[in-house]
Amino acid sequence: MPVKEIFAPHLNRNVKMGRRRPIALGPRLSFKKYLAVKGLTTPPAPAECDYSQAALPVLSNVYLNDQLGDCVIAGGYHVVGVETGNAGNLFTASNQQLIADYSAIGGYVPGQPNTDNGCDEVTALNYWTENGFADGTKLLAWLAVDPSNQQEVVAAMYLFENLYFGIELPDKWVNPMPDASGFTWNIAGSSDPQNGHCVVGVGYNSNGVNIDTWGLLGTLTWKAIEKYCSKKSGGSLYVMLTPDQLQKGQTKAPNDVDWTTLIQDFNEMGGNVSPPVQK
Repeated sequence: MPVKEIFAPHLNRNVKMGRRRPIALGPRLSFKKYLAVKGLTTPPAPAECDYSQAALPVLSNVYLNDQLGDCVIAGGYHVVGVETGNAGNLFTASNQQLIADYSAIGGYVPGQPNTDNGCDEVTALNYWTENGFADGTKLLAWLAVDPSNQQEVVAAMYLFENLYFGIELPDKWVNPMPDASGFTWNIAGSSDPQNGHCVVGVGYNSNGVNIDTWGLLGTLTWKAIEKYCSKKSGGSLYVMLTPDQLQKGQTKAPNDVDWTTLIQDFNEMGGNVSPPVQK
């Protein structure tokens, strides 16, 4: 499927779609597995949270998505920006680093536009788990999150400071395109397979998840998440786990997630994760 271009008024130029539906689904773990065992319930979380402020210089960077269909790659590096920014050491990927990952994950060959065909988030997540990001950050693993369970989505966002959305956007979301931060994407008809896109979650409130896309911050409502991130609509929802994010999550909710089983599963998949913090 060719990468689709749409006009972005705030940039005064086109941006590109580039997310493809994943073909392979595994290996993946489901977040709810570690909430359901031993009678565990969803971890308590504040009514709202926002991890974007320390990462704004990175989140406002379109990361070549106005030139290439690399939204999946841009989304991954926006998550890295949130993680490193909140750790006090903000990492900004260079164009060369973004292109290197897009080439490795999506098969893009610089100078050959016919190879600019986007990529899918599962291939990207598996690549970053195996090879890491350009700053040396390496995913321990990634978890599938149930988009129909608001409490589970909130818990994942609160504990691990990111959400990674694959969505086939309805046409009304991009016609017209958002031209400033503060936009809201709510239910707006059917998803469009031609509009495959990747966005990242950076917080939440009563209205939905705070998202970053094309250098803008907006809101993806809870109803929209349930509808458009479902398998039926061609969508998906994941959370990335790096060592720092895993440690923070254990500290925030030491008794509300089965960390021992989660880490054991990581290590059985080839990881090398330290035992959980003492409860």
